Amino acid sequence: MRTQRTAVALLAVCALVVVAGCSSSGGKEAKEESAGSGGGVPAATEKLKIAMVTHSGEGDTFWDIVQNGAKVAAKKDNADFLYAAHKEGKEQAQLIQTYIDQRVDGIIVTLAKPEAVGDAVEKAVAAGIPVVTINSGGEFSRELGAIGHIGQDESVAGEAVGEELNERGRKKALCVIHEQGNVSLEARCAGVRKAFDGTVENLNVEGVNMPQSTSSIEAKLQSSRDIDSVITLGAPFAAASVKAKAGADSRAEIDTFDLNADVIKQLKAGEIGFAVDQQPYLQGYLAVDELWLHKVNRNVIGGGKPVLTGPALITREDVPALEKLTAAGTR
Repeated sequence: MRTQRTAVALLAVCALVVVAGCSSSGGKEAKEESAGSGGGVPAATEKLKIAMVTHSGEGDTFWDIVQNGAKVAAKKDNADFLYAAHKEGKEQAQLIQTYIDQRVDGIIVTLAKPEAVGDAVEKAVAAGIPVVTINSGGEFSRELGAIGHIGQDESVAGEAVGEELNERGRKKALCVIHEQGNVSLEARCAGVRKAFDGTVENLNVEGVNMPQSTSSIEAKLQSSRDIDSVITLGAPFAAASVKAKAGADSRAEIDTFDLNADVIKQLKAGEIGFAVDQQPYLQGYLAVDELWLHKVNRNVIGGGKPVLTGPALITREDVPALEKLTAAGTR
């Protein structure tokens, strides 16, 4: 596993991560649940209520892994964990407001569409509820009043991909954006373009419609035979691209951001060249821990700077060490 310029602020609490007993709950839109799984003895501190609101769409397994990490940390920290999600920014803001009204002890939120959720985050901060941002929009976190951001620097991650494509001798890449307006996805493709010596073309697809996404990628590969690399920005779209490649009879290598059990299988089978792991389990786990530490001990993590959880490039050689972990929902 090759970590690319990753300035990860290592936390002592990481040693407390409990892998056993994790469960996957699914990532349905506007879904809310109270959960806390994992082993260990809860902390002897007051019971907290910590909420997470993300931009997850229907069936996005990435957010199952984030929740798994958050649930284990919540169990350890004697906290109730609440989760809600919606792919649209306006609805995501409404969910944040719901948790403000419930007077939760802390809120974890993604900033994929900061212009839509920014006001709600500022309202939470004004109400005295600490906020930690994760995954996306880290550059907006501090100005909105969040106490910290945990995730991957998307520009740095994109540059790591561009550099890897150079090493692999690629000349033309297709960067597949599955959610228009998502600042993090756009930053990934921009990072690839910055570091890649070849050319990069973006392709917007309807991420909520996988058959249509597959058809769009296939059509592009058929019309542009010189594309020798397809970069997908989420694990589910790697499989779609593998299928599109076969349909187009293309020789392009499929590479992807994010990791799950299916991507591991595809790496093992040689269907994917490499994957970029931003460690979603760690994002959920550390976000809950940061809110708990802030509440009970007034700790500040990262000194006002983002705590990076990636990128790390995963290749076929890394599969044996990661198979069981991805099956357990922790990588």
